[in-house]
Amino acid sequence: GSKDGTREILAELDGKDGVRVILHEKNQGKGAAVRTGLQNAKGDVLLIQDADLEYDPREYPALLKPIEENLADVVYGSRFLGAPHRAILFWNMVANKLLTLMTNILYNNILTDMETGYKVFRREIVQDMKLRANRFDFEPEFTAKILKRNVRLYEVPISFNPREYSEGKKIGLRDAFEAVWALLKYRFVD
Repeated sequence: GSKDGTREILAELDGKDGVRVILHEKNQGKGAAVRTGLQNAKGDVLLIQDADLEYDPREYPALLKPIEENLADVVYGSRFLGAPHRAILFWNMVANKLLTLMTNILYNNILTDMETGYKVFRREIVQDMKLRANRFDFEPEFTAKILKRNVRLYEVPISFNPREYSEGKKIGLRDAFEAVWALLKYRFVD
């Protein structure tokens, strides 16, 4: 969906330094992009990084550390554990807190940031996982399925530089309702 020349830049990077670029013909949404990435990933440890750089790639070592030290199978970067960050839009924060609370109630867990886009995990954790989400409902679907597997989940504080809607942020009210539905649905099926 990007109209800023991203495809052209990626075409130049394809094949250099082990980079493999995989593109969809048309924008199918975040969930579809992540699913395609997971299906094609080769590493033992996988990291999801949103391309808009709201999350800082310099924090990879902190995200990888709990897995490297065998403390976790899955690591979530939490925007709410005290790392410095730019102010978050109020209603986005409220929606995130409510969705995280709902996740904790439904799945008997204590997360601080279910909707984080920063996730690191051992490949074998997701190898046989059936993911269906095409949009932003990827986050609750993935979290629900991870929590149902009783894996060792760890959160680390991350910094966050959220975009404004004027800068291209796309998540909205529809996505909040889809997240609620995904959390309820995957609690009882799949």
